[in-house]
Amino acid sequence: MLFTASLLLGACIGNKVYDHYEHVPLAGWEKNDTLIFSIPKSAITGGNYIIDLGLRINPIYPFTGLTLVVEQTVFRQTDNASHILFRQQTDTLACKLIDERGNAQGAGVSHFQYLFNVSEMPLQPTDSLHIRIRHDMKREILPGIAEIGIQLHRE
Repeated sequence: MLFTASLLLGACIGNKVYDHYEHVPLAGWEKNDTLIFSIPKSAITGGNYIIDLGLRINPIYPFTGLTLVVEQTVFRQTDNASHILFRQQTDTLACKLIDERGNAQGAGVSHFQYLFNVSEMPLQPTDSLHIRIRHDMKREILPGIAEIGIQLHRE
């Protein structure tokens, strides 16, 4: 019975190796507040990975879209156990959240869930991945964003 339960749990997770959300103050996410996600090398077995950004907002979010800057830095461990900067990539996401009629495009009732593809990248077992996220909106403080998360899937 325990074996069956572990198989079912593994089937639900699929190729997802990392899934973590950070809370954002509902009163407002300040432009200079950067969310940081550190994915340890223990989660990475090597291969091609898909990085997705999860977003949860509530109805007080005042705009139809959101622009996010996602900086991804890969550190590779060398033979002498030190880490070196291997690759850095910056992506700007233009997230459409609400349509022309004012309807939320995400799933949910009181909070709306969105998932946006950020990038795909090859990683090796000795790599660790660090992701920094900040908003790039004209308004300094954005109310209504509840959580932002990162999901890492192995292809």
